[in-house]
Amino acid sequence: MKKLCSQIFSGAAALILFSAAATQAADATHDFVPGEIWRDADGKPINAHGGGVLFHDGVYYWYGELKEGQTFLPKVNKKWGGTRVISGGVSCYSSTNLCNWKKEGVALASNPKDPDDDLACENVIERPKVIFNARTKKFVMWFHQDSPDYAAARAGVAVSDSPAGPFKYLGSFRPNKKVWPLNVTPADKKPGEKNILARDFAGGQMARDMTLFVDDDGKAYQFYASENNATMHVSQLTDDYLRPAGKFARIFIGRSSEAPAIFKRNGKYYAVASGCSGWDPNTARSAVATNIFGPWTELGNPCHGADAEKTFFAQSNYVLPVAGRPDEFIAMFDRWNKWDLRDSRYVWLPLKFDAEDKPAIAWQERWALPEKKLAQSK
Repeated sequence: MKKLCSQIFSGAAALILFSAAATQAADATHDFVPGEIWRDADGKPINAHGGGVLFHDGVYYWYGELKEGQTFLPKVNKKWGGTRVISGGVSCYSSTNLCNWKKEGVALASNPKDPDDDLACENVIERPKVIFNARTKKFVMWFHQDSPDYAAARAGVAVSDSPAGPFKYLGSFRPNKKVWPLNVTPADKKPGEKNILARDFAGGQMARDMTLFVDDDGKAYQFYASENNATMHVSQLTDDYLRPAGKFARIFIGRSSEAPAIFKRNGKYYAVASGCSGWDPNTARSAVATNIFGPWTELGNPCHGADAEKTFFAQSNYVLPVAGRPDEFIAMFDRWNKWDLRDSRYVWLPLKFDAEDKPAIAWQERWALPEKKLAQSK
């Protein structure tokens, strides 16, 4: 089968009339069609939800949640509508043009045999991100590891010698145990029923929706929704990227932000995130900082066009700098289908900057990267 960036099927007649010439044209222009079924080189729908992309040695690797099987609503999640599928682990796809993707396989497998394992199929494996450590030559994966009711709120870590895996699971933990944030106040340290930061000081802070970011100097950071999703934390990692380094800050305090996506441009750090509304879409938000630990200044909704107030019925997961193309970024979103999670779609759109130097993401039904050869090495 021809490699396709996208395929739109409106029935059997459309399938029959979809000519070889049209297929070749789509392949040549490398078109993105946000929200439509995106098929891999074998013609199967790409299954890599809530993920991120790593560029290494001229190849892009797309990691995501492997969602298979029937969607169900656990009793423990009925209050907020937290539907689930049995966890399939973390999938991996590769591409040299960001449009045509080859399935590499399961980078980190779930465990169907041991219900007490962190990676048990009944547990949560979400928002996987992979970064490369130039010093150790290891590929390091972090993800949101959780119990079926999302009460554990932990960070899972795995490593591999190869970008496609298999990754070796090292375990999970709550970050920054017995460490106060850089911007802690005396009031933050006072125990109280609503003071989750102080409550979790001894055992480590809650870590749910997360992402990773590697700065120009090689230092890596984890951004994660904490304090029962009310406040986000940014936490520096150790030099080997395997643990928190004991230096973190609270950002977007009390703003209930999740689904963080972090990138850098012209010496400034930018964030795109969502509010907290379960699988249902809400208005995206963006922010900027000159110091990764803050203060961060919110810039409002970066989305423009039809359904921008609902983030095009999607949720942020990653902002991808296109290698070898300065100032060119792709905003990656998931369009969740909460009653059929395996059929959730991908919304990839170009991220630009407006006259006020704010991130701007406009809806486009179909688009392509400018005709220019993608970088072949980092």
